[in-house]
Amino acid sequence: MDDPKGRPEPRPRRPRLRRRLRRGAHRALRRAALSALRPLRRRRVPPPGERLRVRVLLQNAHGTGGTIRTVLNLCGHLARDHDVEIVSVIRRSRKPFFAVPPDAALTYADDRFAPKGRTARLLARLPSLLVPAEEASFRLMSLWSDVCLLRAIHRSPADVLIATRPSLVLVAAELAPAGTATIGQDHMSLEAYQPSLRRQIVRAYPRLTVLSVLTEPARAGYEAALAGSGVRIVKIPNAAPALPDRTSTREHKVVLAAGRLVLNKGFDLLIRAYAPIAAGHPDWRLRIFGSGARRDRLRALIAELGLTGRVELCGLTRDLHGEMARASVYALSSRREGMPMVIIEAMGMGLPVVSFDCPFGPPELIEHGRDGLLVPTGDVAALTAALRELIEDPALRDRLGEEAVRSARAYDLAHIGARWSRLISGLRPAADRGAAPPPGEISEDPDLSVSGSG
Repeated sequence: MDDPKGRPEPRPRRPRLRRRLRRGAHRALRRAALSALRPLRRRRVPPPGERLRVRVLLQNAHGTGGTIRTVLNLCGHLARDHDVEIVSVIRRSRKPFFAVPPDAALTYADDRFAPKGRTARLLARLPSLLVPAEEASFRLMSLWSDVCLLRAIHRSPADVLIATRPSLVLVAAELAPAGTATIGQDHMSLEAYQPSLRRQIVRAYPRLTVLSVLTEPARAGYEAALAGSGVRIVKIPNAAPALPDRTSTREHKVVLAAGRLVLNKGFDLLIRAYAPIAAGHPDWRLRIFGSGARRDRLRALIAELGLTGRVELCGLTRDLHGEMARASVYALSSRREGMPMVIIEAMGMGLPVVSFDCPFGPPELIEHGRDGLLVPTGDVAALTAALRELIEDPALRDRLGEEAVRSARAYDLAHIGARWSRLISGLRPAADRGAAPPPGEISEDPDLSVSGSG
């Protein structure tokens, strides 16, 4: 039927409606599954003086992301004082990209290379019920992955369970064995997630013992959302990995960038920002390291702008620090970030960083004009101007780069790892996951930014 103005009535958007219905049905099934599984929880109390058993959940310990490298490095430090097991929820490649700490055990929940029986093959064809459909890892999981993950959590309950992404934090909060202290690590912020996922987070995270965040805005956001719940919220930044002694001399005519080739990383904006610089400084190169779904689009953009040979898509590298030593400027063009470790690593290697002032990490890591440069998020012209300023002013590059090295020392693993060790050592299993931690369960460490939501 047409409206009074004669315009045809818009047709309903059926694909979007079907998607909403599927997600609504999935949420209902997920709630039912969680309700049925909660009675499976058990309790273990460690004898006095025993090393705490710490289990860390990683989606894919063999992957290439910054979160994976950060968590592996932290586990190596924690293994000095605790018995650490890293559980890779899935295993999709035979060898890990980053070195696994030798003193920590690495196990796999759903090992895609292990033979499967008929039941496992059937469940592997069905969607996960533990992971919200709105969470990025949903497409990688299955009902069989759920079964394997629950087995890994419950086969010998740990004293402390650390989960490192929202889907795993939700599982830890809802289904950890009774008596296991749970720590959720959020590497982004509450505002970064879709509204439906945020609602699930706000419902479940109060069951955690501790929620760890990376930045002050993230801490404030969670404290407001979880007010009155009793969960402890701590701000501990990520630790930088060990860096080579030899830093950049800032004499190489290279601007470096690295990350997954996805829309959020903004490499399309960086390439456009670099185009005027390539014309004025043809002896300089922009080198982008990483892999991802937008590689072909970025390659086409490079060709369209006439930047072939001046902008290079270099793929993955196992020697990013070596590449940093052979560069003079680091550029970060993300539309949104958590706390990008690559900024700390670049600063530690003596590179001045030019970054969008995006939420939430870069403004906490970079002091504009002292150890790097910040420009408004998405402002391509401002990014061009900041990069040009550093390219044309070697003295400014040196001043910012030398100060960046000093700033990065605050994120040394020895310092950040010690704060994590003190936090974990102060945890003791709680009998009731839904109850607030009893007095003394979490040690009061003056180095920890700790907030109680109650």
